Amino acid sequence: MRNLKVFQSLWSMQPHDATGEMLPLDRVCGMVAEAGFDGLAIDLGAADVQTAHDVRPHLQREGLTPLIVAFPRSVHGLRDTLKMARDFGAPYVNVIGQVFPLTVEGAIPVIRTWIEMSLEEDMPVQFETHRNCITNDLFFTCSLLDAVPEMRLAGDFSHYIVDREFKLPLQPWERGLIDRCIARCDSFQGRVASRQQVQLQLDFPQHAKWVALFQDFWRSGFVDWRARNDDGDLVFLCELGPPEYAMTDASGREMSDRWAEALALKATARAIWAGLDSR
Repeated sequence: MRNLKVFQSLWSMQPHDATGEMLPLDRVCGMVAEAGFDGLAIDLGAADVQTAHDVRPHLQREGLTPLIVAFPRSVHGLRDTLKMARDFGAPYVNVIGQVFPLTVEGAIPVIRTWIEMSLEEDMPVQFETHRNCITNDLFFTCSLLDAVPEMRLAGDFSHYIVDREFKLPLQPWERGLIDRCIARCDSFQGRVASRQQVQLQLDFPQHAKWVALFQDFWRSGFVDWRARNDDGDLVFLCELGPPEYAMTDASGREMSDRWAEALALKATARAIWAGLDSR
């Protein structure tokens, strides 16, 4: 049986909205569980390993599945995170590799070493489509996918819309590059970008065309994943970052309610999934 599992990000909850209030970890986990999320992603780029251990008992109490987001700064630096993720019971490790050679040829052995390491530790890895890491650029990533057929992705296409400054409507060749990534994605992330901003407010009328684009990405991604998988869980991670990801006004106050937006993204993902089930 195939299932959609929707996760929230701990990073997105620190703070979770425009009030700027930093909630204790037990309250964060309680809110996330009560809202109907299936799990919580622990971002080791925004929090340390101790925070991961501190939040763990609250995740267990609330029945939330942990997901580890790793930022390894060396080729061998990933192994301890893989071991921790296995101990936590994470479904996979989301890798945002901070080792990024300037050439595809230089990146190939890094990716292959991390994949081999994941097999040795019995913990799957997915490489997030993310700026400022080994998958920084869409063109570079497509070349890596060709060179390393076993490479799997976590699709956050907000980074690539900004990276390439794609205009609307996308040209067929541009959409084709995104689709090449979708075909290798084993999870997806919820954030909407434009060609200039990595995180847009979801209900501003001027952003509706970008929201529609990303909903189409997610729908295509869900369809593709289901065609490749007869059973298993597909993770959709709502990851709306606090400032400076979130845009702010002149006083530094956020311009939208990210918690409400996370709930809207969750509902959108589940509605898309349910629509596919009803076919």
